[in-house]
Amino acid sequence: MNQQELSDRLSEIKGKLIDTQQPLDDRIFLLCEAENSYAVNKFLFEQLSLRFVIATGIDSDDCFEVLYHYAYDQLGYIITVRAFIRDIENPAIESIAPFLPGAEWIEREIHDLFGIEFRNHPNMRRLILADDWPEGVYPLRKACPGPATGIRNEGNK
Repeated sequence: MNQQELSDRLSEIKGKLIDTQQPLDDRIFLLCEAENSYAVNKFLFEQLSLRFVIATGIDSDDCFEVLYHYAYDQLGYIITVRAFIRDIENPAIESIAPFLPGAEWIEREIHDLFGIEFRNHPNMRRLILADDWPEGVYPLRKACPGPATGIRNEGNK
């Protein structure tokens, strides 16, 4: 598939997207609301056969974002789905692990660090935080309590 064919195929999901951005020739961002993320990711993985690389979480000023990064190796492109989660109090998004098992661990990591719930995840248990880490405290959230709250790493006395 060449660049034009890729562009034509991406137009098939235009109705699920807020916007498409291409700041560089080999970098494409597909912006969507959280409720459309599952369908967009499934299309990229199953219909376009893009290679899932990783996902990342962001605590933005007015929402959370989950960014799903894919590689299209034939053209050397990176395509990123930017899914916006508007409910800051109860952030949740549909898990892509049911059709893309390689996403299972990174979704667990994002859950540990940001508190984003991945609905229908096959195994949403803690991955990287200590077993005695306080419930409801997510270390990569901007509002995470600091050392004055008594939460500290005992190994760094």
